[in-house]
This record gives sequence, structure tokens and C-alpha cells, in this order.
Amino acid sequence: MIWALLFLSVAPTVLLLSVWAFIPSAEEPPRWRARLAESLEAVADRLRHREVEPYDPFVTLRVQQRLGAVANHVRRLEGDDRTFARAERIIASQLAYDQLLAEACELAGVEVRPAAKGDAKERFREEVELAARGWTW
Repeated sequence: MIWALLFLSVAPTVLLLSVWAFIPSAEEPPRWRARLAESLEAVADRLRHREVEPYDPFVTLRVQQRLGAVANHVRRLEGDDRTFARAERIIASQLAYDQLLAEACELAGVEVRPAAKGDAKERFREEVELAARGWTW
């Protein structure tokens, strides 16, 4: 009984002290704000020192045309049941499509996850990101 009364009288004091310890003083900014400012400064430094290559719209057009040609080729292979070694041709064509998609993502500034290469979900995500940036093929 005495332990329960002691606990009930000490527990709120300990709780209030622990909360009070995490309240920042008026002179120092909150830690999250300081970390955010450091992160933003690091990003700004990287952007200032990055070399910008001249943009060539014909490279973009060439990649878009090649993407369209390979996508049509894959669709044609998937619809033809009489093609010899069809599975191997589809796999090779999909790998070529994935390579072109990675090149297009690099041109458009879309993040490419190399660990998920060849994954249908990753391919769909990249296609959606490119379409959102105005790419068509």
C-alpha cells in the first residue's frame, strides 16, 4: 500500500520532468529546425557545384522513338503464338526496353532503382513518372 502511494506521488513528477527536459529554451531553435536547415544548405551546395550539361532535345526524341519501337516489338511478340523461341525473344526485348527506360529516366531526372531492375512494378513506376513529365512513346 505504501509503495502504491509512493509510486502515485513520484510518477507524475518524473513524467513532468522528462517532458520539461525536451522543451527547447527560447534562445536555441528546435533540433528538427536546425537539422532541416543543415540539410537544405547541403542540397543548395550540391546544386551550386553541379555542372549542367547542355540539353539536346534530339536525344530525347531518339530515346522516345526507340522506346516506342521496342514496345511495339514486345507487343507483337506477345500476340504471336507461332514465333520460334518466343520466350527468349520476349525476355531479350524486355531487357532492351528496360535499358531504354533507364536511359529515358536519366534524361528526365527520374530516380532509377537498380536493385529492382526487370521488375514489372518498377517498370510501371518509371513509365508513370515519365508520362507525368510529358514523355510519350
